[in-house]
Amino acid sequence: MKESESGSEGERGIPYLFRCPISLDLLTDPVTLCTGQTYERSSIEKWLSVGTQTCPVTMQKLHDPSMVPNHTLRHLIHQWRLQSVSDSDSNYHHPLIASDSDRYPFISSLKHILQSHDSSLEDKLQTLETIQILSPSCHSCLIELGFFPLLLQLVFGAKQNLKLVEQALVCALKLLPHCSLRPLKDMFKEESVELDNFVAVFNQGTISIKKSLCEIVEAISSSLETRELCAMLGNNQRLLRGMVLLLYHRDNSGASESGIKAMSPFCSLEANRGNLVRQGVVDGLITYILWSGHERQNRNLGMAMAMLEVLLGLESAKQAVIDHPSGVNVLVKMVFRVSDDCHQSSESSVNSLMMLCCDSVQAREAAICAGVLTQLLLLLQSQCGGTTKTKARMLLKLLRSTHHV
Repeated sequence: MKESESGSEGERGIPYLFRCPISLDLLTDPVTLCTGQTYERSSIEKWLSVGTQTCPVTMQKLHDPSMVPNHTLRHLIHQWRLQSVSDSDSNYHHPLIASDSDRYPFISSLKHILQSHDSSLEDKLQTLETIQILSPSCHSCLIELGFFPLLLQLVFGAKQNLKLVEQALVCALKLLPHCSLRPLKDMFKEESVELDNFVAVFNQGTISIKKSLCEIVEAISSSLETRELCAMLGNNQRLLRGMVLLLYHRDNSGASESGIKAMSPFCSLEANRGNLVRQGVVDGLITYILWSGHERQNRNLGMAMAMLEVLLGLESAKQAVIDHPSGVNVLVKMVFRVSDDCHQSSESSVNSLMMLCCDSVQAREAAICAGVLTQLLLLLQSQCGGTTKTKARMLLKLLRSTHHV
């Protein structure tokens, strides 16, 4: 029986993901090293037994020689072998990777499991885990067979289990860089059920789900193909409120940063800017900057400052900063910082203070009380850009003339 299976597999061709990099044979007892590479247990044991302490593929030194059984890959190979025997009985003689759905028997079977109402939640979760393993090398095949819109439907269709949604999003994000965003454009029409579900999943989902959806919003915002959809999302008050709330996550989850990157493109449209301010984004940004201002390296801090600068073109945003107990103080602290990314933040801070102080005596007084004069003088002695220095001098002149300093 074993010879028969070997013969069938040899004719059909073993997917390289299923081969041991050392023996090139089909993996039967796959184990993973600390480098992330997987080998047949007997092959890697022989390799290590002669005193070699490196990974055969990466040639990295093994700081931990232990081997972890790769049960997911073992299950995946088992499914493929069953499919191989079935297809052999049906006179199939083709490789796993081909050009249409009839020539992708194994991957097509994964699609069937996800589509079938008879599939259990456990089967679907296991299938999504399999797709995650396949996607780096088989993304073209998965896209060709329509997995991207199918995964979106799993996430945004009828009410789904959150664990299933989370795993489907992980798979969709692996395919996202390689495929057209047309399925997103077709799915999310104004007042559509899917758009309502997008918002519901975002607001009810885990932090991981929220971060994944933020990545999808980023992709939508960066493509000309989905510009109208970006404007539509930026007009959804419930979605914006959910994103704003991410700014208050003071932990290492990355939720705040995901929220900033997702909301930043919305500031390009004036209507969206007004919506963001109404949903409390100014308070959220001030809170984020207050918590993150001490970090030496934080690219998102500059993005948050730039967002605040753009929003201050609205009177409602100016008033929100003035009304916030730490609003003006935060901007003053950001004028001059000893950090690796201070230049963008300094420029945005000076511009923001200029917009506030030109129109508001209250803002000028608050800025001076917060030590803005000292901050501006320090900035002028630094190596910031010429444009920033020019604006700093203008702000210094305005504040000195107003208060006769």
